[in-house]
Amino acid sequence: MQTRLDFFNTDKDAIKALMGVESHINKGTLDILLKELVRLRTSQINGCAFCLDMHVADARKAGESERRMATVAAWRETPFFSERERAALEWTESLTLVSQSHVPDAVWETVRPHFTDAELIELTLLVTSINSWNRFAIAFRKMPS
Repeated sequence: MQTRLDFFNTDKDAIKALMGVESHINKGTLDILLKELVRLRTSQINGCAFCLDMHVADARKAGESERRMATVAAWRETPFFSERERAALEWTESLTLVSQSHVPDAVWETVRPHFTDAELIELTLLVTSINSWNRFAIAFRKMPS
Protein backbone atom coordinates (compact mmCIF):
# COMPACT_ATOMS: atom_id res chain seq x y z
CA MET A 1 0.00 0.00 0.00
CA GLN A 2 1.02 3.56 -0.56
CA THR A 3 0.22 6.62 1.50
CA ARG A 4 -2.69 8.47 -0.05
CA LEU A 5 -2.19 11.82 1.63
CA ASP A 6 0.22 13.25 4.19
CA PHE A 7 -2.44 14.58 6.53
CA PHE A 8 0.11 15.68 9.13
CA ASN A 9 1.50 18.29 6.75
CA THR A 10 -1.57 19.04 4.62
CA ASP A 11 -3.75 20.60 7.29
CA LYS A 12 -1.63 21.55 10.27
CA ASP A 13 -4.58 23.21 12.03
CA ALA A 14 -6.56 19.95 11.98
CA ILE A 15 -3.62 18.08 13.45
CA LYS A 16 -3.09 20.86 16.00
CA ALA A 17 -6.73 20.40 17.08
CA LEU A 18 -6.29 16.63 17.47
CA MET A 19 -3.02 17.17 19.33
CA GLY A 20 -4.85 19.55 21.68
CA VAL A 21 -7.20 16.72 22.62
CA GLU A 22 -4.18 14.45 23.17
CA SER A 23 -2.56 17.07 25.37
CA HIS A 24 -5.71 17.26 27.49
CA ILE A 25 -5.80 13.44 27.79
CA ASN A 26 -2.13 13.31 28.74
CA LYS A 27 -2.75 15.76 31.60
CA GLY A 28 -5.49 13.51 32.97
CA THR A 29 -5.40 11.11 35.86
CA LEU A 30 -5.70 7.78 34.06
CA ASP A 31 -2.65 5.54 34.31
CA ILE A 32 -0.38 5.61 31.24
CA LEU A 33 -0.49 1.81 30.89
CA LEU A 34 -4.29 1.85 30.91
CA LYS A 35 -4.25 4.55 28.25
CA GLU A 36 -1.94 2.51 26.05
CA LEU A 37 -4.03 -0.66 26.48
CA VAL A 38 -7.08 1.33 25.36
CA ARG A 39 -5.19 2.72 22.37
CA LEU A 40 -3.94 -0.74 21.43
CA ARG A 41 -7.34 -2.40 21.72
CA THR A 42 -9.07 0.31 19.71
CA SER A 43 -6.41 0.16 17.01
CA GLN A 44 -6.72 -3.65 16.87
CA ILE A 45 -10.47 -3.43 16.38
CA ASN A 46 -10.07 -0.81 13.67
CA GLY A 47 -7.11 -2.54 12.01
CA CYS A 48 -4.84 0.50 12.12
CA ALA A 49 -1.29 -0.70 11.47
CA PHE A 50 0.30 2.72 11.99
CA CYS A 51 -1.35 3.25 15.39
CA LEU A 52 -0.69 -0.32 16.52
CA ASP A 53 2.99 0.03 15.69
CA MET A 54 3.23 3.38 17.48
CA HIS A 55 1.29 2.36 20.59
CA VAL A 56 3.07 -0.95 21.04
CA ALA A 57 6.32 1.05 21.11
CA ASP A 58 4.79 3.63 23.49
CA ALA A 59 3.38 0.94 25.79
CA ARG A 60 6.70 -0.89 25.87
CA LYS A 61 8.50 2.37 26.68
CA ALA A 62 6.00 3.01 29.51
CA GLY A 63 6.78 -0.42 30.98
CA GLU A 64 3.96 -2.56 29.63
CA SER A 65 4.75 -6.29 29.42
CA GLU A 66 5.01 -8.14 26.14
CA ARG A 67 2.61 -10.74 27.50
CA ARG A 68 -0.19 -8.24 28.14
CA MET A 69 0.33 -6.50 24.82
CA ALA A 70 0.19 -9.85 23.04
CA THR A 71 -3.05 -10.84 24.76
CA VAL A 72 -5.00 -7.58 24.95
CA ALA A 73 -7.12 -8.73 21.98
CA ALA A 74 -8.21 -11.70 24.13
CA TRP A 75 -8.39 -9.86 27.46
CA ARG A 76 -11.55 -11.72 28.51
CA GLU A 77 -9.74 -15.07 28.31
CA THR A 78 -6.63 -14.11 30.28
CA PRO A 79 -5.86 -13.47 33.95
CA PHE A 80 -3.45 -10.64 33.13
CA PHE A 81 -5.77 -7.64 33.49
CA SER A 82 -7.26 -6.02 36.58
CA GLU A 83 -11.01 -5.52 36.99
CA ARG A 84 -10.54 -1.80 36.29
CA GLU A 85 -8.61 -2.55 33.10
CA ARG A 86 -11.26 -5.08 32.04
CA ALA A 87 -13.98 -2.48 32.58
CA ALA A 88 -12.02 0.06 30.52
CA LEU A 89 -11.46 -2.45 27.73
CA GLU A 90 -15.14 -3.36 27.66
CA TRP A 91 -16.04 0.35 27.49
CA THR A 92 -13.44 0.79 24.74
CA GLU A 93 -14.87 -2.00 22.63
CA SER A 94 -18.45 -0.83 23.07
CA LEU A 95 -17.62 2.76 22.11
CA THR A 96 -15.44 1.71 19.18
CA LEU A 97 -18.22 -0.54 17.91
CA VAL A 98 -20.96 1.94 18.83
CA SER A 99 -22.95 1.34 15.64
CA GLN A 100 -23.28 -2.33 16.67
CA SER A 101 -23.58 -2.09 20.44
CA HIS A 102 -25.01 1.36 21.20
CA VAL A 103 -23.19 1.08 24.56
CA PRO A 104 -25.69 -1.12 26.40
CA ASP A 105 -26.65 -0.63 30.03
CA ALA A 106 -24.76 -3.81 30.96
CA VAL A 107 -21.50 -2.23 29.77
CA TRP A 108 -22.28 0.96 31.70
CA GLU A 109 -22.96 -1.08 34.82
CA THR A 110 -19.63 -2.85 34.39
CA VAL A 111 -17.54 0.30 33.94
CA ARG A 112 -19.32 2.63 36.37
CA PRO A 113 -18.01 1.24 39.68
CA HIS A 114 -14.39 1.45 38.53
CA PHE A 115 -14.17 5.09 37.45
CA THR A 116 -15.13 8.49 38.81
CA ASP A 117 -17.25 10.82 36.71
CA ALA A 118 -14.16 12.73 35.61
CA GLU A 119 -12.30 9.52 34.77
CA LEU A 120 -15.23 8.29 32.67
CA ILE A 121 -15.13 11.48 30.67
CA GLU A 122 -11.36 11.16 30.27
CA LEU A 123 -11.68 7.49 29.25
CA THR A 124 -14.42 8.31 26.75
CA LEU A 125 -12.38 11.16 25.30
CA LEU A 126 -9.40 8.80 25.00
CA VAL A 127 -11.46 6.22 23.11
CA THR A 128 -12.96 8.82 20.78
CA SER A 129 -9.54 10.36 20.18
CA ILE A 130 -7.80 7.13 19.20
CA ASN A 131 -10.75 6.26 17.00
CA SER A 132 -10.26 9.62 15.24
CA TRP A 133 -6.54 8.99 14.78
CA ASN A 134 -7.29 5.47 13.47
CA ARG A 135 -9.70 6.87 10.93
CA PHE A 136 -7.21 9.44 9.68
CA ALA A 137 -4.40 6.90 9.45
CA ILE A 138 -6.55 4.25 7.74
CA ALA A 139 -8.27 6.64 5.31
CA PHE A 140 -5.02 8.19 4.15
CA ARG A 141 -2.95 4.99 4.46
CA LYS A 142 -0.41 6.29 6.97
CA MET A 143 2.35 3.67 7.00
CA PRO A 144 4.42 2.61 10.00
CA SER A 145 8.00 3.77 9.60
